[in-house]
Amino acid sequence: MSRPFNTSLRRGAGEPPDLIARVDAEVRDRIGEAVDFVCLEAMVQSRRAGGLPAPVADSAADRAEFDGRVDTFLARLGDAMLPALDAEQQRRSLAATQRVDADRLERLIATQVVLAKLLPDYWQRFEQVRVVYAQEAGEPAPASGRDRPGWLDRLFGR
Repeated sequence: MSRPFNTSLRRGAGEPPDLIARVDAEVRDRIGEAVDFVCLEAMVQSRRAGGLPAPVADSAADRAEFDGRVDTFLARLGDAMLPALDAEQQRRSLAATQRVDADRLERLIATQVVLAKLLPDYWQRFEQVRVVYAQEAGEPAPASGRDRPGWLDRLFGR
């Protein structure tokens, strides 16, 4: 008997067929979005405080500054979270990141994916590092998602 569909309806055509790989890709995307937000917000706040213009997407210098912030923040996340792992978890983390055949940024992100899967309080730790990162940069810490008004609050002007 032939099946009418050869793929799961819940999986996009470009997604990996393996469930673990799909979960890893989703976690990686969420971490990437959060890191981008933190670093862009820090960059905007820093420029605002210095009276400088906002970053421009087409500027090579702005892109280099942003990439530097991402590298710094990811390294700081790893430094803050890796000690929370036991020896076996640290070994698995190191092995997973060594399998990544890419540049430093990709290895740093791979480390965060492993940490997010191993640490049940990963996002709380992420938030703590975010606050410290913003304070060390001499910037006001941007509000977390809980502290910003939601879209309904903005819609109704609250």
